[in-house]
Formats: sequence, structure tokens, C-alpha cells
Amino acid sequence: MRAGREAIVLPILFLTVLLLGGVQIADTTMLVPPSPYFLLLAVLLVRVVVQSGALAPDLLLASARSALANLNGVVLFATLWIAAAQALAVLIPESGVPRLAFSVFFLILLLNTAAASPDRQRLLRSLAVTFGAAFVLKFVVLHGLSAPGEGAVKRALLAFVDGVTAGALVQEVPRPITAYIALLAVALFLIGVFLLPHRDRSLHRDLPDALVRTR
Repeated sequence: MRAGREAIVLPILFLTVLLLGGVQIADTTMLVPPSPYFLLLAVLLVRVVVQSGALAPDLLLASARSALANLNGVVLFATLWIAAAQALAVLIPESGVPRLAFSVFFLILLLNTAAASPDRQRLLRSLAVTFGAAFVLKFVVLHGLSAPGEGAVKRALLAFVDGVTAGALVQEVPRPITAYIALLAVALFLIGVFLLPHRDRSLHRDLPDALVRTR
């Protein structure tokens, strides 16, 4: 069961995130790979996933495993990395001040998370909240400001920012289906992180105290 998940289910899941996140639907549909900056952010994200115990590297790469099993582990690491880059790329706006702000925010957030060293459960909750908030900001708030016309949502949003600021936030409005594809890509990535082979780090932290109490 676990071997099939590591060798088939998770790599396919992460490759699906890569494909869905890279789809740009316009007059012509294109597949856009993540930029080098997102690949760098993804390295930090994978590091945090490993540090939290959400992914146990020794369960994927070890001398006791066969060469084929270790190759499966390498493939899983690689697909996790590129899927993380694509998931971040989906959540960051395409241009202007919002793109810069989101890019810096995610960099600082990942560095701060690494310093805080959360456990698996806290990391999963943090990723769900952060990715969900970023999705709402990009696809609801920013796209609501950028949409043509004077709808109720746009008027409500403009009430919180002045005209000059709103002009700096305007983005190119994509096709409506883009938001649904992005939501599916992010959800699949979070599901994939949840399914990664892991160990409960809290058990290892509590082990010395338990041994002391039994002596």
C-alpha cells in the first residue's frame, strides 16, 4: 500500500499539480513552467516540510532500501519540489506591486517558519491557512478590483483603498475557469503533502522524558 503511494499515487498527484498550475487559458492555452524564483522558494518549502516531520527522508532514501525503491524516493522528492514551485506560482499575482509584495511575503514566511520549526500538524494547518488566504487575496480581492465595471464587490473593495493605490493593484483579469483550476491545483498539493511518508516528531521529543520517568 505505502509502496504504491510513494511510487505511483504521490508522483502522479504532484505532476498533476504541475500541469494544472501551469495552464494559462487565454486566446491560446499555454503551459507555463515555474520561474527560477519559485523553484528557490520551493526549496525552502520542501526544507520546512522535511524539518517538520511531514516528510521523513529516511523512509524514501536509505541503504536498506533497494535501488529501485531509492529511485522512487528521488522521483518523489523531485515531483514534490516542482509541484511546490507551481503551487506558489499559482498563488502569486502576475505583475506589479502585488507580485513583488506576495513574493517577498512568501520568502519571509518560509524563512520564519523554518526558524519556528513547527511540527507536522502545525505546518499542515499553517499551509492550509496561508495558501487559502493567498488564494482569496489574489482571485477574489485583486481580481475584484481589476474587473471592469462598477460591481458591488468592486465598490466595496475600493472603499478600503484610495484611487492611486487601487491603480497599483490592478491585474489582468483571467478567464473565470482559471480560479477553479488554481484552487484544484493548490488543494491537490496540500493533499499530497498530507499523504507524504512521515514520522510524528512529537513522539521523538517526548521519548527522553518518558524514559526518565520510568527510571
